[in-house]
Amino acid sequence: MPIKEIFKDLFLQEKPAEMLVFLKKGDEPNYATEVSKGVDCTYSHTIKVLDQFEELELVTFRKEGRIKLIELTEDGEEIAHDLEGLVRKFERKAQENQKESDKKSEESSEEKDDESSGNESSGNESSGNESSEKD
Repeated sequence: MPIKEIFKDLFLQEKPAEMLVFLKKGDEPNYATEVSKGVDCTYSHTIKVLDQFEELELVTFRKEGRIKLIELTEDGEEIAHDLEGLVRKFERKAQENQKESDKKSEESSEEKDDESSGNESSGNESSGNESSEKD
């Protein structure tokens, strides 16, 4: 599979991107079980993704006894940093959109309140007119 396709398949998917960012946030070397728990993913899927990361030279594995520790390479760190930046940007955009939506909702609600107030007063006036006509 061409490298362009591999990157697209990996990083336009939620879990692989989460894994890379999770590895970046860790202060110490991680192992696969920690990663799978940290991103709420099956162990087998985690291993598959980590193997792809290793092929792309984004992580390295280091054995300590029976445990295989995972560390980000410099390229892995950079990509994780970029992904974090994208997430922050999307979160800011979502907040801006929410504020704008709330503001429009508020304005719409105020307009409806103004219209209701106007209808109530005109309704009262007509009631008054009707009773005076009956007399």
